[in-house]
This record gives sequence, structure tokens and C-alpha cells, in this order.
Amino acid sequence: MDEERKLALLIDSDNISYKYLNGIFDELSQYGIITYRRIYGDFTAQANARWSNRLLEKSITPIQQFSNTSGKNATDSALIIDAMDLLYTSNVDGFCIVSSDSDFTRLASRLRESGKIVIGMGEKKTPDSFRAACTVFTELENVLANEATSPTSKEAIVADIINIITKNDNNGKTTGPGEIGSRLQSKYPDFDIRTFGYSQLIRFLEDIPEFQLTKSRNTITVALKGETADDDPIIRDIREIVRSRGKKGIALATLGQEIRKRYNGFNVKLYGYTQLYKFIGSIKGLEIKGESTNRKVYAN
Repeated sequence: MDEERKLALLIDSDNISYKYLNGIFDELSQYGIITYRRIYGDFTAQANARWSNRLLEKSITPIQQFSNTSGKNATDSALIIDAMDLLYTSNVDGFCIVSSDSDFTRLASRLRESGKIVIGMGEKKTPDSFRAACTVFTELENVLANEATSPTSKEAIVADIINIITKNDNNGKTTGPGEIGSRLQSKYPDFDIRTFGYSQLIRFLEDIPEFQLTKSRNTITVALKGETADDDPIIRDIREIVRSRGKKGIALATLGQEIRKRYNGFNVKLYGYTQLYKFIGSIKGLEIKGESTNRKVYAN
């Protein structure tokens, strides 16, 4: 994440549900700081009542467009006009347009042509034209799980940090305390590490057993304590399970079930991976064969 990147978040409430709100902010925190937060629609309408109840949570400014005049086109026009105004009069580095509507395709293209990053978010029904016009596009169904996350839970904060580190690892990037703090602050504006009894984030990270901190000169990196050595009991058991199946091997899904039976709460993210097959494939002496729906693991 570029910590200095400033973003404008523009939401079309006509076809986006309030239930995605936390997921939107969580996803967008990867790209920068949200300096402008606006949502467009008719907030006197019953359909937008739940949006109205949640706007204060994230300090989002509602831009009222009465549906009894020109309807949905008024919402689209207002969003487009504001986006162009911000393009020419503000110092934003990028835009996030949240909509499943192809009407914003030309806007996304124009913003991108002006050298701005354009992050699109919409449901699976979003037309390909809008997706292609964005620098990056995220399906909202994929971020829906984040809606249940509570900022008051220590476990939720730790899970968020694990996700940050894992995504960086998978992209070949290291993670520092500064990025972790910025990402948490972006997701939870009221985040304060003192809530958990610590005066500094670095002290909090040092006390979490899942994390390993390394200092090189004046730089501190945070990583997951994923041990893949031969003395890791889970690694040993996985090898033993696979070897016991001989030349027939074992289905990846079955192996996953066996691991979770033996180790309740097993999470591949603690080893720096988001998917089981990548974790298994990293273990020396094991080999994965087959297509994604029929993968099997063999000892070699």
C-alpha cells in the first residue's frame, strides 16, 4: 500500500446494499487513505433507510437525489459530476467507484486516462465493460465476510493483521508496523491500541504468538511464525498421512479434513498461505497432481 495515496470513495446506493460497507472499507484500505467519502441516492426512500442508518459509522457524506424527479439518472449524473470536479480541483490520487452499473464505464476510463488509479467494486452481475475500464475490480461478494468483523475484538484485529501479512507475502512484499497501523486505522477510524492495554502497536505485535518481528538496522518487519521445518509436528503428520496412502496418494480435500481433525483451528495463513494446496505444495517430499477440482497429494 502507498501510505500517501489519497482516494475518493464514491458509492451508488441505487444498486449496492449497505451490507457491504465494512468489506468496502477493508478492501480499500489496501490502496491508500480515503479522503473523500460520498454516497449518492434518494435517502428519503425506504429502500435506502438502512444506508441512512450506517453513514455516520464511516463518516460518509450523503448526496441527496430525489427519485420523484429524474430518478436513477440523477444519481448517476451527480456521481459523475462530483468525480470530474474532484479530478480537476482536488489532489486525490485515485477513485473507488462502487456500483454494479455499466453507466460508469466511460467515467472510469476517463479517470484512468488522467493517470488516476480506478478501483471498481460491484456485485457479480457487474457488466464486463465497467470491470475492464477500472485499474482493478473487486466483486463485493468476495468481501462480504468482512462485514461481521468487530473492531472491539482482539481476535478480529489479529485476524486482520494476519490477512495483511499474508497478502503482502503472496505479492512478494514485506510488512512493517507502520503499514499495519495505517491499514487498521483506515478500516477502523476509532482504532486505538490502548484499548488492548498497550501504549505502542509494536508492543502489541511482540506479544502475539503468531507474529515474528525482525529488526534490521532501523527497519522492523512483521512476519508470521510459520514453521516448515522437519521438527514442526503438523508438517511431520502431513507427510506421514500422505506416505501412509502409498502410491495411490490422497485427495487434497481429504488431506485437509484429516489435518483439521487432528489440529482443531488449523489455519494455513499462519504459514503464510491463503490456500491449502499452496501450503501443501511447499512441503518438501510432497507433490500435488491433477486439476483444481481433483487434486491429489503424493509422497516423492
